[in-house]
Amino acid sequence: QVQLVESGGGLVQAGGSLRLSCAASGRPFNFYRMGWFRQAPRKERECVAAINWSGSNPDYADSVKGRFTISRDNAKTTVDLEINSLKPEDTAVYYCAAAPASNLGVWTSWGQGTQVTVSS
Repeated sequence: QVQLVESGGGLVQAGGSLRLSCAASGRPFNFYRMGWFRQAPRKERECVAAINWSGSNPDYADSVKGRFTISRDNAKTTVDLEINSLKPEDTAVYYCAAAPASNLGVWTSWGQGTQVTVSS
């Protein structure tokens, strides 16, 4: 498995922006599909963005399309999530996750999460 550490969360006003970063270590980073998930209180965890090893054709949840941008730097072994036009409903703990190339449908590694709070 790969070890993941998120950073960049915080308190921001509605309409503002944040950049979350996930640093990976351990197994070769470019063998993994990377994703960002979030979990709000009393809600299920949802995948908001995912990106494959090449960085092409990222996927986004409909609720964040046009506002969130996922990117990765395989040389630095990082994956970032740029969040713009933040809304109060974006408030959640955001997690970075990795799925191995051998089983892209299974998220096997998770970070500890970083809190994003959006005030109205």
